[in-house]
Amino acid sequence: MNKKPTLGLKENWVQFTILVIVNAFVGGMVGLERSIFPKFAELEFGIASKTAILSFIIAFGITKAITNYFTGKLANKYGRKNLLILGWLFAIPIPFILMNAAHWNWVIFANILLGINQGLTWSSTVVMKIDLVGEKDRGLAMGINEFAGYFAVGIVAFLTGIVAQKYGITPYPFYIGIGISIVGLLLSILFVKDTRKFVNQEQKIDTTKKLDNVFLETTFKNKNLSAITQAGLVNNLNDGMIWGLLPILLISLQFDTKSIGIVAAVYPSVWGIGQLFTGKMSDLYSKKKMLFWGMLLQGIAIIFIVYTTNFLSLVFIAAILGFGTALVYPTFLSAIAATTTPTQRAESIGVFRLWRDLGYAIGAILSGIIADVWGIEDAIISIGMITILSSFVIKFRMTE
Repeated sequence: MNKKPTLGLKENWVQFTILVIVNAFVGGMVGLERSIFPKFAELEFGIASKTAILSFIIAFGITKAITNYFTGKLANKYGRKNLLILGWLFAIPIPFILMNAAHWNWVIFANILLGINQGLTWSSTVVMKIDLVGEKDRGLAMGINEFAGYFAVGIVAFLTGIVAQKYGITPYPFYIGIGISIVGLLLSILFVKDTRKFVNQEQKIDTTKKLDNVFLETTFKNKNLSAITQAGLVNNLNDGMIWGLLPILLISLQFDTKSIGIVAAVYPSVWGIGQLFTGKMSDLYSKKKMLFWGMLLQGIAIIFIVYTTNFLSLVFIAAILGFGTALVYPTFLSAIAATTTPTQRAESIGVFRLWRDLGYAIGAILSGIIADVWGIEDAIISIGMITILSSFVIKFRMTE
């Protein structure tokens, strides 16, 4: 006889903890490239154009965005666990391709695989945690999930910076990726259980109105969903710019690889740790206010980057940017989940994550072009202004 599933974080803490650990490994795969890639591009391939260097983020962002959408769309049909395992299979070749890349196109291909890996694995762990915990602890669950992922991004970014400083840009930093991908795959196969039965259980007691068209409502028509979605896109638009241009700016200021690794790591680390607190806050306080202030803080911090050359000041700005992002990131997901029925939730989160992660590509293209034409400072200020504008879309379009 099958035991009836019980919703709740406490009730499902073992499976929840396993998913948190898995998502830390998922984040680690992104951290692999975070601090060393601009130098990797220049030293290994002689690429100096900002737009060309950012092409790896464009490839990653578009692929991840599309994969997010299909992961959400197919989660009910094929099962969350199956999609999670498939995602890890795409991760295995990535470090080997980067270590042996003979041409920049190999790097682009590795980032296409990384986009597929992240779309399948991260989306699956997000949806599975929401499935397990029920309504009461949704924000806390997303905070813990995103903490694990982004703290791991920061830790691995720091480690690759240290390894690159000591042993060179390649191949040693990429050995970390081999370990991450193998352990992530084994954990997912051996310990993760599918959560579709929890969805069926919650659907019986849910009273949320069904959306007529999940894609259109999440993108344009529903005031709350569309306001959240545009902010998600802008959030990753500025993250794509930071990922690509911040290390280049720091190189121009004569910072060494270790210092660049520290600044590049502080932002996702504060973003990650902050979500342990902001996730629970989104269960207790106004989601709208948290999204508004988070986006506004991000925009202001980004603009301040260009007005300092001091290492400690840049670390402080990176921390403020990380805190602003921590305010919005788990709140996005818990707000989407609160506005959709359990059976439509995975698809709506998939649509949100489609647009959010297209922000990586749009941010990389936009900031790369502005940086090549007018300079890095103008690119950073422009992205900061767009982020501030997004905060006011939340303020005036979203309801409480």
